[in-house]
Amino acid sequence: MTEANIAEASSKDRPELDLGTIIIAQDRIMSSLCKDLHVIPQLPPIAINDFYSVHGEDAFYIAQNVYKTTSVIKYLGGDSRKGVPSCTLSKTTCETFLRDALLNKQMSVEIWVAEPRKNNVWNLSKRATPGNLQDLEDLLFANTDMAASPIVMAVKVHAGGDQRTVGVCFADATVRELGITEFLDNDLYSNFESLVIQLGVKECLIMADESKKDYELSKIRNILNLIGVVVTERRKADFATKDVEQDYNRLLEEGISIAALPEFELKNAMAASACVIKYLGLLSDDTNFGQYTLRHHDLSQYMKLDASAVRALNLMPGPNDGSNRSMSLYGLLNKCKTSQGGRMLGQWLKQPLMNVQEIEKRQTLVEAFTLDAETRQSLQEDHLKAFPDLHRMAKRFQRGVASLQDVVRVYQVVVRLPGLESVLRACSTGFTEHLELLQSQFIHPISEHSESLSKLQELVETTIDLDAVDNHEYLIKAEFDSSLGELRKNMESLKAMIDREHRRVGSELNMDVEKKLKLEDHQVYGWSFRLSRNDSSCLRNKSSYIELSTQKNGSIFTTSKMKGYAQQFSDASQEYEKTQSSLAKEVIGIVSTYCPVLEKLNTLVAQLDVLVSFAHVSVNAKVPYVRPTMAEMGTGSVILKEARHPCLEEQDNVSFIPNDVSLLRGQKEFLIITGPNMGGKSTYIRQIGVIALMAQTGCFVPCTEANLCVFDSILARVGAGDSQMKGVSTFMAEMLETASILKSATINSLIIIDELGRGTSTYDGFGLAWAISEHIATQIKSFCLFATHFHELTSLGETAPHVDNLHVTAHVGGDGGNGNGSNRDITLLYKVEPGVCDQSFGIHVAELAQFPDSVVQLAKRKADELEDFSSGSATVPGVISGAADSKENKAEGSAAHKKRRGDMEVGTAVVEEMIAALVDGQSAEQLHHASAEALLARIQHVHQTYREKIESNPWLLEMLAATPDNSNNALQ
Repeated sequence: MTEANIAEASSKDRPELDLGTIIIAQDRIMSSLCKDLHVIPQLPPIAINDFYSVHGEDAFYIAQNVYKTTSVIKYLGGDSRKGVPSCTLSKTTCETFLRDALLNKQMSVEIWVAEPRKNNVWNLSKRATPGNLQDLEDLLFANTDMAASPIVMAVKVHAGGDQRTVGVCFADATVRELGITEFLDNDLYSNFESLVIQLGVKECLIMADESKKDYELSKIRNILNLIGVVVTERRKADFATKDVEQDYNRLLEEGISIAALPEFELKNAMAASACVIKYLGLLSDDTNFGQYTLRHHDLSQYMKLDASAVRALNLMPGPNDGSNRSMSLYGLLNKCKTSQGGRMLGQWLKQPLMNVQEIEKRQTLVEAFTLDAETRQSLQEDHLKAFPDLHRMAKRFQRGVASLQDVVRVYQVVVRLPGLESVLRACSTGFTEHLELLQSQFIHPISEHSESLSKLQELVETTIDLDAVDNHEYLIKAEFDSSLGELRKNMESLKAMIDREHRRVGSELNMDVEKKLKLEDHQVYGWSFRLSRNDSSCLRNKSSYIELSTQKNGSIFTTSKMKGYAQQFSDASQEYEKTQSSLAKEVIGIVSTYCPVLEKLNTLVAQLDVLVSFAHVSVNAKVPYVRPTMAEMGTGSVILKEARHPCLEEQDNVSFIPNDVSLLRGQKEFLIITGPNMGGKSTYIRQIGVIALMAQTGCFVPCTEANLCVFDSILARVGAGDSQMKGVSTFMAEMLETASILKSATINSLIIIDELGRGTSTYDGFGLAWAISEHIATQIKSFCLFATHFHELTSLGETAPHVDNLHVTAHVGGDGGNGNGSNRDITLLYKVEPGVCDQSFGIHVAELAQFPDSVVQLAKRKADELEDFSSGSATVPGVISGAADSKENKAEGSAAHKKRRGDMEVGTAVVEEMIAALVDGQSAEQLHHASAEALLARIQHVHQTYREKIESNPWLLEMLAATPDNSNNALQ
């Protein structure tokens, strides 16, 4: 009997849920609930018909989010005004909801249990949060794999002057691992943000700030909310370090003293450790003692990613991806056959390597599996898919909840190891390098693990009846223990008697014992007979047969002799189970001592699974991937031939256009990309980031040739409206993200900026875009890709070194033969070429959207006035790249611009003279009282006087052509 309070830990706007397993009579529930909404009585938890119930406001939440209707709401103890809203869930439905609540919706769950014979006294029994799933692991993952590790983190910040010291402790209770780190950070906490992303944190513990005046904590909270991490406040006392040394010494592996380790000097990290240990209740479980490992996380050994980069690169699946796995990089690359492989893939994508030697090791292993298709397929189909999640299994043994079935599953893994080793040894690529690396990384370790587990294999084969496993029975061998053997003989003798009685009854009733008269071990009646309802008529008026029940599947009956046999068999079976359980406990205890080996083997299998998955994706892509050549950080360039976006090219009905990339150190380090909307600018810059990240995880990349250098970070500022999958940000968020880039970027970073400055006025946006671009190009000097709609920004290359301009091309067809240009159409070519796109296609898009002709014409005039795109005013059918990359084009554009500017200045002066002549010294009042005829005559006179000047000025003629018809008629 349980009641669970489920509340969204990261938001007070979500309703709290009171969820309970109800296993009692309905009238008792109603009477208790009407008395106290939070008290639900229970019967002993042995009843069969259990279900779950939700009450109060929470019932409406479940009704709307699970059942999608409020018709399931019932009112206990009254009507809708006085009764308690309630709805029920089946066990399966509730488990599905809890899984979604904890893993996807960032909720927390508390399970309360009523004390026996004290129905109104409740105690907290279990608690689970996104970062702590220990209590509900068996429920959540009984029939599904754990897709991601539930990492919980605590953070302690010390701010003094301009320095901020961040101490962090993180824990993964599923694998019994604690990690700590301490580092300096800037005022935007960029390093902390990267750490949270690297670790895949689900929940973060921070010190409670009831006054909400701690500015540093508020910034930490904002970062966590941006990334989507649940924030849990803890008391200041939980961060006290008084007992942390003792706590660590009890938890860490035997022989390790925390005081002797350098990590103990990290005071802020130790304070965070104290909080994590208390929060997870690690010391309340004796099985944790001596089982935890401690590791120091070096933030600098992995590429840093900010939250915007994770979104821009579509690193992990989003809520709107649906069943299309290739929408995210993780989904595309995840061809893993094990759950531990899937988790490690997510970890590798968030922690790209920076050590070239380690990167090349992974690439060499991937290369081996791409060259040997037979080995790759055998590993995926015959071996890896048979491996269970050994981490979870090891924890079941450590917690003392493992069964003989778990022992058998471990045994099945052990007997597969020689075959796995044999397949790897048979890998044939023709390169010694591949075999040597396979030998050191996998073959030799697997051989060692297999040898270490050989005693376990012998134990299982000696003690467990493996023949019975085929019937899903997990039993100790009868011959293993003398008393067990006697009980087994007795049971076999009884079973023979039961079979004889079965044949006797079949003969007496003239029923075929194979097809009609069924012998079954009923869960209530034990061994008994069953006939179909049609055949059961033969039992009438026969007192020797005892009918037990009639159900849809037939009538169940027995005889007095069978009833005696069934009782004796039941007694013997219970005695057998009792004797076997003590022996099984001993076997399970021995197997649990192999947990460290199983966990190491699990890591090995996960690594192998990911590398084989990389090879599978690389070979089976629409165009096969290639192995990139890597240069040490700070050296080399980025040269990609026919680069593609790996996710987009896999979408249905997409024919992806590849493009070359050239970022040359000391020559072309800052690329400005211009071109029409939807022309491919965003895709181009993001695919470079994706390829760089894939290369540093050890994967092959979607190019025909690739040379890359190692980046220490990928930092992104994505556009507010045209993120490939999602992303809408305010101008303030845009500025904060950009500020973080400017403060955390180094010369070895890769910066991706998409449409900066759109959230404010044109002039302010352009000014900010120019200043930021110039700072990156001249001060930071990192490789940068800057997609922009500010065509004026392309002149940055004239003042800043190493800036180069690219543009995406478009084909403009039609000649505007109807006089208003509406016959002109655009074909986006998605090709990136050198030069500047100085032509605005926004008006053409408006034409395609069938804007009113008057609006389109006005837009063209205003574009000419404000942006002075004079060189784009005379288009001709054909490919219009808009690239002013030749000296002739530049010269023509410059001359046309100067001429138009001169025409405007002269035309403005003529208009001023005409106005002065029209007024001719008269006051406004005199003009107001003048007759219409007199004014018209004066206007015609002035027009005739200035006709020659008007007709010689193209700008004035254009303005007059745009005036209403009546005005033109008046001038005529």
